[in-house]
Amino acid sequence: EPRYITPDIYVYKMEDEFVIVINDDGMPKLRVNSFYKTAISGDGRFKAQAKEYLQDKLRSATWLIRSIHQRQKTIYRVMESIVRFQRAFFEKGIAYLKPMVLRDVAQEIGMHESTISRVTNNKYAYTPQGIFELKFFFNSSINLSTRIELYEFTKRRDLPSAVRNRILFTFSFKFLE
Repeated sequence: EPRYITPDIYVYKMEDEFVIVINDDGMPKLRVNSFYKTAISGDGRFKAQAKEYLQDKLRSATWLIRSIHQRQKTIYRVMESIVRFQRAFFEKGIAYLKPMVLRDVAQEIGMHESTISRVTNNKYAYTPQGIFELKFFFNSSINLSTRIELYEFTKRRDLPSAVRNRILFTFSFKFLE
């Protein structure tokens, strides 16, 4: 049975820039009913205990709404970072995908790797190159300095071409050539 994917994020190229749009279709527009805010502000209709209960529920609702907005903002920032790191991929295609790890994005946007991992889990992006799971962009567990050393290693003249090509293919170094 086919599995249909609805992208969580859209990445469009407009002139020389990439525009990121969060897909909020199906996301409910959450807000707190003004009745509860009025009830808390007090006109004497509710007892102190009822007001305290409503205040607690209002705080919880506000926290939930803020958390959802924060998560959307984080997803946007992660995608923005991915686009910066992988610009050549978005412009030219999969052959230009750079090796990248969660830490690269985490450091750039000032968040923990585990947060980036959670945010990218089961999230999909519509891009000019097709629809991809965000995890797709994290294609190597080797850090940047090691990747650069490997690339420099492939420049050695005495390295058999089969070994060189395998390293370049495995770690997608085409972007450096």
